[in-house]
Amino acid sequence: MTQQASKLGTLAQAADLIPNGTRLALGGFAIYQHPMALVRELIRQRKRDLTVVGTVSGIEIDMLAGAGCLKAVETSYVGLEKYGLAPNFRRAVEQGALEMVDYPEVLSFDRFRATQEAMTFWPCDYLGGTDVLKNNPAIKSFTCPITERTLFAVPPADPDVVVIHAIAADEQGNVLFPRRHLLPQGLDVTMALGCKTVIVTVESIVSKNYIKRHAELNLLPSYKTTLVVEVPFGAHPCPVLGRYGVDDRHFTQYAEAAKSPETFGNYLEKYVSSPANHEAYLDLVGAHHLASLLETDSV
Repeated sequence: MTQQASKLGTLAQAADLIPNGTRLALGGFAIYQHPMALVRELIRQRKRDLTVVGTVSGIEIDMLAGAGCLKAVETSYVGLEKYGLAPNFRRAVEQGALEMVDYPEVLSFDRFRATQEAMTFWPCDYLGGTDVLKNNPAIKSFTCPITERTLFAVPPADPDVVVIHAIAADEQGNVLFPRRHLLPQGLDVTMALGCKTVIVTVESIVSKNYIKRHAELNLLPSYKTTLVVEVPFGAHPCPVLGRYGVDDRHFTQYAEAAKSPETFGNYLEKYVSSPANHEAYLDLVGAHHLASLLETDSV
């Protein structure tokens, strides 16, 4: 039997798969489990004119907006939940430097389902009377051929590249998800299954034998992945289900820094530009502090 080639790579190699102008989907949900190590690498490499298509977005969009990496965002929400609004994102939209295309939350999920099913649109019957139709010309009305009711055709997400962060994978790209997982992990799988270029950052690389012993957790098989990068605490300051909690201290620091371009510039210099790599970033955050975030119960 032929041995599968290794798909292990680095963050720099992952960022090389995302050229300027890419239509990009970043996994995670709100403040949970975004691939933040890769986001910081995109900023280091000065990527530009990215369109990010998402569902419920957070710090990953705000950071990219503040660094000038984005051309457009298609999602239902961008914010920091209890830590406040997304100041960089809001400034960029208000100044006309960034286009925001609004979709309702559930339809943001459905757009990825449409891509996974290779559909040219997703049908919807509940947008009448909302400003979404007024402000989003990509959504088209049509008459249902069966009921003759007015329905709406919502375009699929169709990302060029999907990046998600997961707990573990082997070096061939078989990705494991917790047996009991939540909406963010389920959406990550839907995103990844519908795209030809899938980058997965993981907390740890495990053996193929480990994958075989936990085959029921392998929701994203190797043939769907393009590159796998091992980055412990790769979602920080976001939490990862089953590994570590949210870094309240860092999120609070980020929200304060993002209030003005000047203070955010200082944040980027300290946590993104100055650290040579992800390992240097973790050293800056501090091993003792990171250890305090670890969850003691396995999932």
